[in-house]
Amino acid sequence: MLQMKQAALKALENLRLAGEIPFIWQSMEELESKTNDFVSRFLDERLTVSKELGGGFFLTELLDRLMRTSESERMDDRELPEIEKLELVRALDRQNEMMHLYPRYVAMLLSLLDEAIKGGEPEVKVLELACGSGGLAIALAEEVQRKNLAVSVTGSDIVPIFIEEGNRLAAEKKLPLSFRRLNAYDLSEFSAESFELMVLSQSLHHFTPGQLAVMIAQSAKCTKTAFVGIDGYRSILLAGGVPLMASMQGIASFALDGFTSARKFYSELELDIIAEIATGKRDHSVTSSWPLSILTIRFDGKNNYALQF
Repeated sequence: MLQMKQAALKALENLRLAGEIPFIWQSMEELESKTNDFVSRFLDERLTVSKELGGGFFLTELLDRLMRTSESERMDDRELPEIEKLELVRALDRQNEMMHLYPRYVAMLLSLLDEAIKGGEPEVKVLELACGSGGLAIALAEEVQRKNLAVSVTGSDIVPIFIEEGNRLAAEKKLPLSFRRLNAYDLSEFSAESFELMVLSQSLHHFTPGQLAVMIAQSAKCTKTAFVGIDGYRSILLAGGVPLMASMQGIASFALDGFTSARKFYSELELDIIAEIATGKRDHSVTSSWPLSILTIRFDGKNNYALQF
């Protein structure tokens, strides 16, 4: 319901006809600023279109605006002690395991990695951005080890205790996996095609549209095959379901983060717009596989088919 595709597509068409998109950017700072401005402009135009369409279209738009928030999750609070942040990401890992999400993510990513492996790459490298304590990275490393695939996985985050925890678990499990502290907005230390695959899982909503665009543009410079972003599907059902599931952990701050996150999920067209601005192209895919939205951007010129899992 909160995808509002008819009004959103009309709003985007109006902005294209007005010449507001596509546009050129010269620096990461300009990309961030212009993307934030355009997505805000798009949402305003969608409101105008919804008013013109009237009835349920306008009511849905008002509901979406009532739900939206720019409030940060508790786990992103710079003043929160790192040990409490670790408790929150561990709770998220438990929730994902309970929902059997990691096997689905891994199956989807392996479909891309198989292409590189069959293409004769001696070692296929994967980098996960904003990985928390590494639930997905560990699940992926376990599967490639089980299948004896020539794949190495690196998890990254800005929070030091997440890196310590990830490396501890990787060593304990003896996995082809390492963790390092990394600013996801600056990947300039990596050369072209350093990685086969760049992954951002369940954290797209933690970043502004401009920040996401920067991460995609940075990824394009050092990734050979694709950028894959996975996050919650923006909907009324998840707005209630995510905090309800989170409350089962018995951690009040985690339940509150669930409520905040569900209000911040991007619609599919918003993700589409961000990807277009960051890459200057319109050949990516944004698909849904309940309860998720999946953004896939190919950098290798191959067909940008929709990933399924």
